[in-house]
Amino acid sequence: MKIIATVKEMQRLAQKAKRLGKRIGFVPTMGYLHEGHAALLRKCKKENDICILSIFVNPTQFGPHEDFQQYPRDKKHDEMLAKKEKVDIIFYPSVEEMYPSGYLTYIEIEKISDVLCGHSRPGHFRGVATIVAKLINAVNPDTLYLGQKDAQQVVVIKQMVKDLGYPTRVKALATVREKDGLALSSRNMYLSREERHQALSLYQSLRLAKELVNKDERSSQIIIQQMTKIIKKNSLAQIDYISCVDAKTLLPAKRLKGDILIALAIFIGKTRLIDNILIST
Repeated sequence: MKIIATVKEMQRLAQKAKRLGKRIGFVPTMGYLHEGHAALLRKCKKENDICILSIFVNPTQFGPHEDFQQYPRDKKHDEMLAKKEKVDIIFYPSVEEMYPSGYLTYIEIEKISDVLCGHSRPGHFRGVATIVAKLINAVNPDTLYLGQKDAQQVVVIKQMVKDLGYPTRVKALATVREKDGLALSSRNMYLSREERHQALSLYQSLRLAKELVNKDERSSQIIIQQMTKIIKKNSLAQIDYISCVDAKTLLPAKRLKGDILIALAIFIGKTRLIDNILIST
């Protein structure tokens, strides 16, 4: 397993692999890896000749009062997990490598970046799109693997790849959960025991939403109302948003029809958690 720190060296190795006819799979992460990341790496390894993992806590997708400095980091653990999953290359650039002095270029994805998490975190997807574009330029992957837990990110990155003409396929894999349903997230480590217990309300509300849809409920207002009741039973929970939107356009869906994303962001104490489900009606 190689560890690479510079864009030029990453590009050199990627170009060499392509000349040899190798398929490159790529999993971009911010580190503090868990089983959700491992699932992406296993799929990547299975479907490609070379599996590349990037670890970079991207400052441009954090707001001024968010947790960039506190975001969990554990290089030793990450390297052990990567080795276990037989990763071929870890791309581990510094902030200075990705955003050198005088850096001025950013990517804006209109409309779909301004709703859901984008509404609550202005500029977040500007940072996400910019860093993913820079990583794609460095790695030159045939396929990029993302987790469905970050559903809006998947939509944004797919749009960017399409619009900029990257020869890269974006593949989203199902959210990996704990046995009790809590979606795996690096930020779960912030939760106290009681906060973690109350965090289960996110998945419980999504399960209720699915049950309502299965019983032919199509009003997003009613579904959101019922989800809200579950969340509000928890004293430490504060709702950022609960939304039912078209899965491709992210436009609000007053009535559920076709492919629908039901997504929510909830503060449990000081920790902001997201989750979602995809439903076809």
